[in-house]
Amino acid sequence: MEAEKIEGMSVEEDKFGGVILTVENPMDSHSFASELEHSMSKWTQQGKKGIWINLPLQHSNLVHSAVQAGFRYHHAESDYLMLVYWIPDTPDSIPANASHRVGVGAFVVNNKREVLVVQETSGRFGGTGVWKMPTGAVNQGEDICDAVIREVKEETGVDTKFVEVLAFRQSHKSFFQKSDLFFVCMLQPQSFDIQSQASEIEATKWMPVEDYAAQPFVQENELFDFIAKICLSKLNGNYTGFSNVSTTTSSGKKTYLYLNSDAIGSHLLDSKHEQV
Repeated sequence: MEAEKIEGMSVEEDKFGGVILTVENPMDSHSFASELEHSMSKWTQQGKKGIWINLPLQHSNLVHSAVQAGFRYHHAESDYLMLVYWIPDTPDSIPANASHRVGVGAFVVNNKREVLVVQETSGRFGGTGVWKMPTGAVNQGEDICDAVIREVKEETGVDTKFVEVLAFRQSHKSFFQKSDLFFVCMLQPQSFDIQSQASEIEATKWMPVEDYAAQPFVQENELFDFIAKICLSKLNGNYTGFSNVSTTTSSGKKTYLYLNSDAIGSHLLDSKHEQV
């Protein structure tokens, strides 16, 4: 169906038998409520399922009217709020909002078996004296392999090259009740001069990897100790992580596949890299 027009709004079908209503022009709450009631009745007769209201920030005066009509919050971004309503008398199958955020940690080692570590000014590790890997969150639309390079550069000033994902862990109810995926990545330094990020980083240095692993905090924390052992095992040639290979989805979108190159043979990776 072509985009339907309602006074001050546009409507389009989604892929699952529902409709997406976008408020485009200023409206008073009474007019909005009237148009919404009429449209909901029509869509019910047409057998539509879910109704989505995309409500830009500048039209926030209409939130109350949508809630009064039975809509609930689905998610919000900096410039809009999305509300949803399930029409049929069947279990609501509207997919939940994104459930995870993604973080990265950088294991950057030079040819002296020294790891790049930082002391943070605030947060859990602020003022503790603990030396840790550079860490951070993946931005929306950013690949893991690019995010970890960016975080290292921002925190330490060191340029790096992505090598592989060594391990990842999942935890729950960690950030506004969202789950969290954290990827430990190995990177190869391309520069060595340090320029600490003054706003977040108290100190940065190259530290012998054995000294990093021997810190009391690391040894007394099961997760950190496990990660340190994985990193040491990688350096000693006893562990292989997941390399990244550029691929294309069925819709033509570029994406990365992370895989164990030893398991499929390095010749397949070499062949793939020759094609891209």
